[in-house]
Amino acid sequence: MAKRIDYQLTDEQVQQVERGIAHDPRPEVVRRATAIYLLHQGHKPEAVGQMLSASRASVQNWHQRWRSGGLERLANEPIPGRRPKADATYRQVLESTLDSDPHSLGYSFSVWTLERLVAHLEGETGIHLSVGRLTMWLKRWGYVYRQPKTDLAHRQDPAAREQVQQWLDELKKQPNMGLVASSLWTKQP
Repeated sequence: MAKRIDYQLTDEQVQQVERGIAHDPRPEVVRRATAIYLLHQGHKPEAVGQMLSASRASVQNWHQRWRSGGLERLANEPIPGRRPKADATYRQVLESTLDSDPHSLGYSFSVWTLERLVAHLEGETGIHLSVGRLTMWLKRWGYVYRQPKTDLAHRQDPAAREQVQQWLDELKKQPNMGLVASSLWTKQP
């Protein structure tokens, strides 16, 4: 005969499960804590599984995990696999690279493109990422691409610039000629 499992919780455990259901930000913990609470109320694992769209085996596994470690054991465990290439060192080099002018690093260009970043970071860290993967990491770390502002002040004649500025200041001082904002057609005074 199979050993009967006791699903009853102490008052302290009930409070802990209720707190998990009401306040835990992880949806899997809320769902699994709900299963533990329903088991405590006397529902069978098959019925709890139907209520939560899970198998009876899953419900029993959740209960076993709850008994071995409380709410924290109900959270998803890390998925095993290859560790990401872009680690904290890579991110640090990336951030310092993006904060610096390419000219200061010996390059002839003045704007970082994804291809240029990939090549530079590979030279600095020895880690090669594809352009797509670097794009994913940049997005994850909160970086967005923006067009550089073009400033041609260094190519302008300072005397002509001063003359235009004076002319604009004079125009601003003149009274409004009654221009209507919705039309470009005006009548001469």
